[in-house]
Amino acid sequence: MELDELRRFYAEEIRAVSNIQNDALAEAFARVRREDYLGQGPWQIATPDSWQGRAHANAQGGYRTTPDADPRHLYHNVLVAIDAERRLNNGQPSALAAWFDALELSKGERVVHVGCGVGYYTAILAETVGSEGSVVGIEYDSELAARAKENLARLSHVEVVCADGGTYDAGPADVVFVNAGATHPRPVWLDALNDGGRLILPLTVTRDGEESGGGFMLKLKRAGATFDARILSPVAIYSCAGARDPEMNTRLRDALMRGNWFAVQSLRRDAHEATAECWLHGEDFCLSTQPSPD
Repeated sequence: MELDELRRFYAEEIRAVSNIQNDALAEAFARVRREDYLGQGPWQIATPDSWQGRAHANAQGGYRTTPDADPRHLYHNVLVAIDAERRLNNGQPSALAAWFDALELSKGERVVHVGCGVGYYTAILAETVGSEGSVVGIEYDSELAARAKENLARLSHVEVVCADGGTYDAGPADVVFVNAGATHPRPVWLDALNDGGRLILPLTVTRDGEESGGGFMLKLKRAGATFDARILSPVAIYSCAGARDPEMNTRLRDALMRGNWFAVQSLRRDAHEATAECWLHGEDFCLSTQPSPD
């Protein structure tokens, strides 16, 4: 099988596994060359026990090395190490595909990608919205940002910024996708959304000293001054440095332990006292089990 055929087979597998409804998104997985973003092979592929981290007895540390530098090894539904020592990976294609599909991407839209890493999934977003759209990738790690800039330089409708994604204002957007764990939605992300805009972010809890955590993906959709909200799926992911607060980490942990996360229906930004309907209550936001007002 030729490499172009293999990419298309990979894209169809991801479409099936993730139930992708957006044809342009599925086509993006077939067109974007993953090897262009992950450096020279051989590559390190995360093994099923990689989630156990550095403490695991496996001398390989939860990774296996591909036997050679053939790009065919990358066209599977696998995590590929960007920095194995930090356990930093290029994300699971099926998971990213499902979340991107939930973004309801359309040609010509403006997308902000927080935590763009080395740019592979930024390129997927850019291919999906087309050259008539635009994508801003924000990366806090200067080395990763430099790699992303180089990898994406050929795409005139993509800009990469080295900045704190929790505070950097990239301007108005139809879509904001946050690819690093937060304890709460940041005001800059909510303010950026145009009417009808969509935001997806990982709400995660971390333990002291850990750079990654677990929780759930949250989708918000703006309708005027209101935001519909729903939980999409579980997630384990690296943390977003500018979007974590110790107090909110505790509140989120308590909320997750209550086990009623799928009851979340809206996000409120008005000042109010916490009530039984407040699933996660903060100073400038509240995830509520009540639907958005009409």
